[in-house]
Amino acid sequence: MGENIGEYSNNIVDLRRHMWMAGVEVELRRLIWQIAIVGKYISAKIHESNRKLAGFKNIYGEEQLALDRVSDDILKNKLQHSGFVSHYASEELDDIVAIGNGKEKYIVTADPLDGSSLVDTNLAIGTIIGIHQNTIFDCGRNSMVAALYITYGPLITMIYSAGKGAHEFVLDREGEYVLSEENIRLKEKGSIFSPGGLRRDWTDAHLKFIDKLESDGYKLRYSGGFVPDINQVIIKRGGLFTYPALKKSPQGKLRLLFELQPMAFIVEQAGGRATDGKDDILSLKVTSVDQRAPIYIGSAAEVKMAGEFLSQSYQQ
Repeated sequence: MGENIGEYSNNIVDLRRHMWMAGVEVELRRLIWQIAIVGKYISAKIHESNRKLAGFKNIYGEEQLALDRVSDDILKNKLQHSGFVSHYASEELDDIVAIGNGKEKYIVTADPLDGSSLVDTNLAIGTIIGIHQNTIFDCGRNSMVAALYITYGPLITMIYSAGKGAHEFVLDREGEYVLSEENIRLKEKGSIFSPGGLRRDWTDAHLKFIDKLESDGYKLRYSGGFVPDINQVIIKRGGLFTYPALKKSPQGKLRLLFELQPMAFIVEQAGGRATDGKDDILSLKVTSVDQRAPIYIGSAAEVKMAGEFLSQSYQQ
């Protein structure tokens, strides 16, 4: 039995070992590891806030909204003392802030707790991170060196990419992030779709595209959370998430820096695509921290199909 345990231990690849084996630069892998640790603290805060577990009345509202701010504080404080981050930008802050001495190599962007309004219903939520060098005010393809997201659900999982594929880890009972799947690859064509926004607000071109997916037999899978919906597309090896341009919001709802760029980076590394319906998300130049864009992300075939439907409206 001891030999079996030894064999099992030898076959385990944790996050730090994986990044070392993959040749991720030393400072970058230390930074990714520290962010992964923050995920444990945020997960604990999520459970701590849910007083349903202790028999209290529903506290959705001020306290759960405060979860966003608490998560942001935890992450910012950790990065501030990491020695690797010069600046930090978050969905919870009005602008990018200096948190280092200016000599550090990396800039971190974050949605510290995406989908916090879903805590009350016990649905999965997550943390989204982008890691940049030199500046964030450029297109992601020039500035980004890594991205990751953590999903807080029945399991706590993390998918990261440092430009060498996309890899999934699961937080085990010993508190270690253990490799679950290496080099995840999306199929060229999937079978599920997650459409954000109200149907009544969709443009005619987007509505025709969704009707086409439905008539082709695609299955609707939408939770209302960006992280779990993207995670489903990745783990199911294909499909599409979209939050389109709306009639009254032509730039969509989701933020380029905090949500779209990191997920686009990861999905591209998994062999998928991410566009605003026309241009690649990672080719869009960032001009403000609050910049928004429509998103079509997932398998290449569905993203291409979306572009074809939308291009017809551009030509009219």
